[in-house]
Amino acid sequence: MARAGSRRSGGPPQARIRFEVDERGGVTVHLDGHPQSYVDLADPELLAFEYVQHLAACLDVLEPGAPQRLAVTHVGGAALTLPRYVEQTRPRSPQIVLEPDADLTAAVRERLPLPRGHRIRVRPQAGRAGLAELADGSADAVVLDAFAAGRVPADLTTQEALAQCARILHPTGVWLANLPDEPGRRYVARVAAAAQHAGLSRQLYVATLDVHKGRRFGNTVLVASAAPLPLAALQRALARSPFPTGVADEAQSARHRLGARPATDADPAGSPAPPDPGRWRAR
Repeated sequence: MARAGSRRSGGPPQARIRFEVDERGGVTVHLDGHPQSYVDLADPELLAFEYVQHLAACLDVLEPGAPQRLAVTHVGGAALTLPRYVEQTRPRSPQIVLEPDADLTAAVRERLPLPRGHRIRVRPQAGRAGLAELADGSADAVVLDAFAAGRVPADLTTQEALAQCARILHPTGVWLANLPDEPGRRYVARVAAAAQHAGLSRQLYVATLDVHKGRRFGNTVLVASAAPLPLAALQRALARSPFPTGVADEAQSARHRLGARPATDADPAGSPAPPDPGRWRAR
């Protein structure tokens, strides 16, 4: 989805933002030549990108403190695909979106308006600054889905950034991160090690089977928490995915990150550049 590391300027908004309508009436939002989000206003549960389906499945199996509602903080917004999904499936859930690109938010709200009665609050803030202002224990989930030029901003995946996320999560809350990586997933391992050192040591990896098997560059959703994770429920939810998907359990995830150097502010880990910029995440 959208970038949330730092504010971007330069160039008229219409040159940076493009809305592509498909034959179903759904809209892909492109930013600076990169596909960022897909939205179908008539069906907010239609999720075109496989990693968004994985993020949604992880949220579906959470049991929040308040019945049927989830308090979700999103780092990265773009067209607000996942917040719309949460609003559709768990109406009136309080959601905060940290999205520094005010031009993008304004264009999305004009072209793809949010539903009436929603509780989605978009703050024009960079991720780290926005996280620092949130209250302790205020979120059931924190979702990182932020990109700048097709890459995850490195300052959002360090041990220090994850300590902020751990602080604002309630004791059974989860951190979800969409992490693109090359076969071998060395970048994912460094982020997972950072999460472990930040206190989020219970971890699962969710990805399509070809990514799990190291056959191609692709997205892994890292699920991390201080509390046990609902592996069986998540596996059942993902079994319905149109994309063949697997879950690396806590033991497998721990083996993968073993020996990895945690990403820190002093030694950050940058996500690898996509092999085909502008098209690799399009569907």
